[in-house]
Amino acid sequence: MYLDTRPFHTGTLIVSGGHQLYFEQSGSRNGVPVVFLHGGPGAGCSPSQRRLFDPDGYNLLMFDQRGAGKSLPHASLVQNTTQDLVADIEALRVHLGFERWLVFGGSWGSTLALAYAQAHPERVTGLILRGIFLCRDRDIQWFYQEGASRVFPEAWQDFIAPIAADEQSDLVSAYYRLLTGEDEVARMRAAEAWSRWEGRTAFLRAQQAEGFSDPHFALSLARIECHYFMNHGFFRANQLLDDAPRLKGIPGVIVQGRYDMICPPEQAVLLHQAWPESELKMIADAGHAASEPGISKALLEATDNMLALLK
Repeated sequence: MYLDTRPFHTGTLIVSGGHQLYFEQSGSRNGVPVVFLHGGPGAGCSPSQRRLFDPDGYNLLMFDQRGAGKSLPHASLVQNTTQDLVADIEALRVHLGFERWLVFGGSWGSTLALAYAQAHPERVTGLILRGIFLCRDRDIQWFYQEGASRVFPEAWQDFIAPIAADEQSDLVSAYYRLLTGEDEVARMRAAEAWSRWEGRTAFLRAQQAEGFSDPHFALSLARIECHYFMNHGFFRANQLLDDAPRLKGIPGVIVQGRYDMICPPEQAVLLHQAWPESELKMIADAGHAASEPGISKALLEATDNMLALLK
């Protein structure tokens, strides 16, 4: 991966609902514009993610979505929908004076990238997507009700521990009640359990992802993810596949771990079939995380190849 570079510009953009979005630019001021969309929703950005982009070739924008990372108010669910996030991306593009840009997103970031590109295809020069999440009800059920639970039964027991036995038939709803309730102790216990479940399932070889137990991180990740999943991602059924024809003419790369237990590869294959301009790279020895060696290598190749195409 490329050496980390410090941002040359940081700022805050005030958007609707009282939200203040933290953003930063790094790389080359005259480089090819690219926007990085983080996962979750609610996860925020980290400095290591800058290392996927050639700092001499890209003008990289990273920002924390509503309620996440350094954006304020922290973990807020007010006016926090997919449509709001799509509008925020456009507001940042206009604010920074970019005509068009490359869009990069992993996991929930891939969901948001697709939603943005389908809403504003004329503003997108290309897409690089990792760990495709179509945010259909079946995709949410796989990870938060039954599916991944059969692969990680030990971690699953810790995930369901905060939920009363008679409420476990609808875990997302049960978690939502805790995560939005007045009991701060119960809220934080639920947030940590939700976040750790995601961290423990992200890798081919089981490990705890660093930072997933941090209370500040866990609260925004759990509250915002659960809020979105209670609302079906603020999508109509099968929206991202049905609207895939709007991506016609946009080049793209899909990087998918074969053993991704958070976003199973069926979703990447379906997207690739619906978007013929895309290239699908199935990584045989990887799970979900961008830090998996095979996935990192494929993402670096994709950003380098896209840079050569867009220069």
